[in-house]
Amino acid sequence: MCKVSIVDDHALFRRGVADIIRQEQGYVVLAEYASGADFLQDLPEQYPDVLLLDLQMPNESGLEILKHIRQSDQELKVIILTACEDEQVVIDAIQLGANGFLPKDTLPEVILQKLHDVLDGQIILHGQGVNILARQVRRVQPQLSETESWEIDQQEQQDLADMTAREKETLLLIAKGLNNKLIARELGISDGTVKVYVKSLLRKLNVHSRLELSVWAHQHLKSLRS
Repeated sequence: MCKVSIVDDHALFRRGVADIIRQEQGYVVLAEYASGADFLQDLPEQYPDVLLLDLQMPNESGLEILKHIRQSDQELKVIILTACEDEQVVIDAIQLGANGFLPKDTLPEVILQKLHDVLDGQIILHGQGVNILARQVRRVQPQLSETESWEIDQQEQQDLADMTAREKETLLLIAKGLNNKLIARELGISDGTVKVYVKSLLRKLNVHSRLELSVWAHQHLKSLRS
């Protein structure tokens, strides 16, 4: 049974999310809090598997609470739920150790899917969040010489040539934030086949997570779609 705690100062939203979780088999709402301070006080006795954490609260932000948690705990799964669209906030949340970042208008079924993905060890972002992270990666890339740029272009061409058409389709759907089950439904194949494609893509691109696959895909969307 997965235990979920919710921290949000808006009671109506908090209770709505709690009701969504309570209706899902295998999940239980451990506790609800109107402030991060109350959650931190209860944490030693009321320890959840996943924390859904509001970003903007009156006395302390979700990032401040996340930072406090990560000072002593790297294991608790934390998903930031927010209406904020500030790019820097997404980057800060990931750097502080958030396991996920979702807008507050996320559909109920998608929230449940993302809870499952986080428990499965994934870092989850909505599509815009992946775009933001991809842009950040581009910004921090060092200035390359003409020779280095040519080598990177050659490597990209080789990476794309190594992919099958199905792998490219899978990669584009990963970039949209779809999990294996939804990708399988979209492509009309089995979950097991999708897992094979994902494993192959990780190996071919020499990356270690779906998030890195998403960033790679967003950096090479034009080439993938051509």
